[in-house]
Amino acid sequence: MAEMIITARRLVAEPSWQRLAAFLVIAMLAVAAGISIAEATSSSPAVGAALAATLFTALATGAGALPVLFVRRISDAARDSLLGFGAGVMLAASFFSLLAPALATGAATAGSALGGVMIVAAGVIIGAAVLMTSDRWLPHEHFIKGREGGREGMPVRTAAGLWLFVTAITLHNIPEGLAVGVAQGSSGGAAITLGIAIQNMPEGLIVAIALVALGISRWKAAALALATGMAEPLGGLIGASAISYAAAMLPWGLAFAAGAMLFVISHEIIPETHRNGNERVATIGLIGGFVLMMLFDTILR
Repeated sequence: MAEMIITARRLVAEPSWQRLAAFLVIAMLAVAAGISIAEATSSSPAVGAALAATLFTALATGAGALPVLFVRRISDAARDSLLGFGAGVMLAASFFSLLAPALATGAATAGSALGGVMIVAAGVIIGAAVLMTSDRWLPHEHFIKGREGGREGMPVRTAAGLWLFVTAITLHNIPEGLAVGVAQGSSGGAAITLGIAIQNMPEGLIVAIALVALGISRWKAAALALATGMAEPLGGLIGASAISYAAAMLPWGLAFAAGAMLFVISHEIIPETHRNGNERVATIGLIGGFVLMMLFDTILR
């Protein structure tokens, strides 16, 4: 997201052996994840579908960052309208692609409409609470607001900075991947996949431009923007795996993803878009994104 992030200069300033060690650890984790993914997709078609969908949304982030090769900056108003558009897409996805099927499947699971509402309400609260707790206690850094989470005054070094970067990605992109993955078990999977992919494109551009402003080269900024989207397949695999092996978890998973996304919208995106006096264009962008996602959900269902 536009807000995620460590200053990239810190990565450059640290001794090379520390960077090498960090990248070796990441490479080992990637290999282990690849093996796990291969085993999971071979045993569960739903997990394979979730992986394909979230890889598509992740690549959309990288595709959206490509204009940074030609454009060094965008105005604050344009940035806030794009972020507002993304918030609108996420808001509509939460209601139409997540909460609506969650209420239907929850009622079927509980045996009554009231029971379904109680399941969904609990799932939304839990999803928002998990994100709220993560935002409160896991150290991460924003471009404008600066450091959040963890202990005050904790020194920032490159190794720590790298983990701040990873944590920020996790906080903001895993809920989107989780939503796409869980939605593969309902009728709204195609709509939310397309909606999140479209929302990721301006997000990738905003992240890349912010990195260029910090002194990172355009190619590296585009690559890092793509990396921010690669956390989404992790969320997708978690969500799809949960509902694949326990069908009764579907309403819980849909509601959890919706709650997590609602927290990100309210706590991060909307305050960011209203920070520079661009509330009007940000609101127009939000309404536009909401309407577009509503159309996608209706047409693709």
